Amino acid sequence: MRKKKKFFFVAFVLILLSFFITIFICDKVISNYATDKLYSDSNTIPFNRVGLLLGTDKYLAKGRLNAYYYYRIYAAVTLIRNKKIKYIIVSGDNGEADYNEPWSMRKDLIRNGVDSSIIYLDYAGFRTFDSMVRLKQVFGQDSVTVISQQFHNERAIYIASREGITAIGYNAEDVSGSEGFKTAIREKLARVKVFLDFWFGKEPKFLGSKVTIPE
Repeated sequence: MRKKKKFFFVAFVLILLSFFITIFICDKVISNYATDKLYSDSNTIPFNRVGLLLGTDKYLAKGRLNAYYYYRIYAAVTLIRNKKIKYIIVSGDNGEADYNEPWSMRKDLIRNGVDSSIIYLDYAGFRTFDSMVRLKQVFGQDSVTVISQQFHNERAIYIASREGITAIGYNAEDVSGSEGFKTAIREKLARVKVFLDFWFGKEPKFLGSKVTIPE
């Protein structure tokens, strides 16, 4: 009986160790790949014709404002004002009739002075993976400036590289405290999911008709 317990304990430890090693490797591969492709200064970031603003919910539980959302809006507006992008695709989740990330971000971009004619909406960006694949297959782009927090940009840039897209990232301000900690934990697992998606040949939930963005 003791030998059996010892066997299961050793097996559990090995599985747990493998799990953490996998997380560590996936995290490092994605972070290292994006090292020289990230910018936090709008004056030094190169021009790209198209920017991709990755969506998130405007509100958290109990109606609290989501700082990630507002920092991304501010970052996108900054790039447009400084003429570092010409058009912007807003990609997010619109999986339910009363939940529409792209439309919400569009309204706040316009409220901050962005011309509506340069905004294109991707209603099927249910995940970052979907947003990046659709960027090329639906919107026909092979070069982009991704706009989100640094951790998110890193993952998006890596996915872009696997899809044949040349991507750089403009880092919106990050969020600290308990909310930032919870997001950091989820991000580690999301990075493992990236490799699983490619390993199993995952496809976006929805593609649809092509969208043409002018020169």
